[in-house]
Amino acid sequence: MDCERLDRWLERSLLGVVSAMLIFAPLALGGVRPQEFAVLQGLLALGLALWGVRLWVARSFHLQWTPMCWWVLAFLLYALIRYMQAEVEYVARLEVIRVLLYGWFFFLVLNNLHRQESLQLLLAVALTVATALSLYALYQFISGNNQVFTYERPAAFKGRGSGTFICPNHLAGHLEMLLPAALAIVVLSRRRALGRIFSAYAAVMMFVGLCVTVSRGGYLSAGLALLFLAGVLLRYRGYRKWVLAGLVTLAVVGGVFAYKVEDIQKRFRRALEPGHLHSVWGRPDLWGAAFRMWREAPWFGVGPAHFDLHFPKYRPETIQTRPLWVHNDYLNVLADWGLVGFGLLAGAAAALGWGGWRTWRYVRREGDGLVTKPSDRAALVLGSGTGLVALAVHSVVDFNLQIPANALLATFLAATLNGHLRYTTNRYWLNPGLTGRVVLSALFLATVIWFGQQGWQRWQEARWLARAEQANSLAELVSALETAARIEPRNADTPARLGETWRRVSWEGGPDWQATAETARRWFEQAMRLNPYDTFAALRAAMTLDWLGRHDEAGRLFERVGNLDPNNHYVALMRGWHEIQIGRWAEAKRWLERSLAIQWYSNWLAHNYLAVVNQRLAEEAARTPAPTGP
Repeated sequence: MDCERLDRWLERSLLGVVSAMLIFAPLALGGVRPQEFAVLQGLLALGLALWGVRLWVARSFHLQWTPMCWWVLAFLLYALIRYMQAEVEYVARLEVIRVLLYGWFFFLVLNNLHRQESLQLLLAVALTVATALSLYALYQFISGNNQVFTYERPAAFKGRGSGTFICPNHLAGHLEMLLPAALAIVVLSRRRALGRIFSAYAAVMMFVGLCVTVSRGGYLSAGLALLFLAGVLLRYRGYRKWVLAGLVTLAVVGGVFAYKVEDIQKRFRRALEPGHLHSVWGRPDLWGAAFRMWREAPWFGVGPAHFDLHFPKYRPETIQTRPLWVHNDYLNVLADWGLVGFGLLAGAAAALGWGGWRTWRYVRREGDGLVTKPSDRAALVLGSGTGLVALAVHSVVDFNLQIPANALLATFLAATLNGHLRYTTNRYWLNPGLTGRVVLSALFLATVIWFGQQGWQRWQEARWLARAEQANSLAELVSALETAARIEPRNADTPARLGETWRRVSWEGGPDWQATAETARRWFEQAMRLNPYDTFAALRAAMTLDWLGRHDEAGRLFERVGNLDPNNHYVALMRGWHEIQIGRWAEAKRWLERSLAIQWYSNWLAHNYLAVVNQRLAEEAARTPAPTGP
């Protein structure tokens, strides 16, 4: 087989790998779980291995190195440096692996799949998947089914379509990126009738799928993106009637849908209810906490994926849940990576926008203007650029970039848009030479080895954690958790779960209650060493010390928990419980009232304990003799 033919097969293989990633990630619950993400790691490692072979097979392989590439490379290096400085290594490692995966994916698509045929095929694959997701979401919406395959979704999502994602907002994020691309193909592309009919059908189904997600952020971002798309096309006289007719049709259909469907009206009414993240008041409170967090580490942030770890310290009383992310990707980047990381990503975004604008100025002049000559290049540039605009808007109120399927799709669109710069000039082609090929091969090999090792380790850990969830006995549960802890000794959640398991066993009583309590305490201590910000492990360790009668030690640990999470109603409740154990009724009353002041609803333990404490205080007052006069 000659080198040229082998190179073509390698390119086709890379096309298959990227297609598999774009298909698998959204169908596998968004690629969020470790088992599915390990598959994405494996696919990318395979892609890098193929690229490494292609480097040496192709007779004249050139890198496409646009201005955006420098910013992406700088952020990847910065991410590795921040990982090595992170306080909680396990969490930072998982985040940096995600960052590296997206970075390599960008370079892989940009440098190997820049042919128009390859990009059109990949976009058709993404549109096909999005159409299937929309049909599934429509079924969920009409039938009231609250499952994704065999997985039960949270009750809060009932009545909303999410396709194969768990959260409907994330399906909205996926569809809003592809809907403009489908419309751009219908309007601008020179494809044959069958291809344009398919794109039109995909656009209709994605619009319906977007509607049934009942995602307020999705509606806003998709609406603004379509206005942006229309604004660009309205500059060209030949498209004005069609664009205006399309806008009116979509507005009427969307308005009628919203008027007729009670679930949509109910969700918008809930926007004004305080005390939860569905409320319009909840987001600003969460953003304020992220802003205060960033101000304490302005330059470099608190660390990769460390927002969730530090959040309890900055928790507002209005948010008693665990948000995981900021629900604003920009503030999330600022809190985790600081001004340096934010600046690098902002530079990449600016370079992408500049490149897209420059490319559009070139492709729109093909022939004698858009009116006289349709263009596949123009469709790809305008469609992918508008999809990224939609994501940029949605990222203000949600965390779509934390979902691997959506982050991969955004990366693909960015590579597609940025890759079209090659039509404006030849100066972005770089010959790596022998030295460059050696360096790239070494980087590929290191990444493949690390991704392979980490993917296998993560998959094994997830497998044993899943066995723990399905355990039918204490022995099976403990064995599965201990195996998971041996496979991944840096994950603080596993020893915390082991500690909680043994704590519950101890609290059931029995002749070995002290030994099991000591076992629980040791596991909790290990969890606290691995993650010093873990309020759960520290709180449960303090409760275990109270159970063992070591109240002074428990008191000091409760003080630490209170400093870690001062506005948590449950922490205040358990501090009141601690004071009850040592008979300090007045202090118990103060903490229980504090718990109820933070959250009076769904806090029945605090109500019950406070009733007991008030009764004891009344009894003490009754036993205390009244003071006599002089």
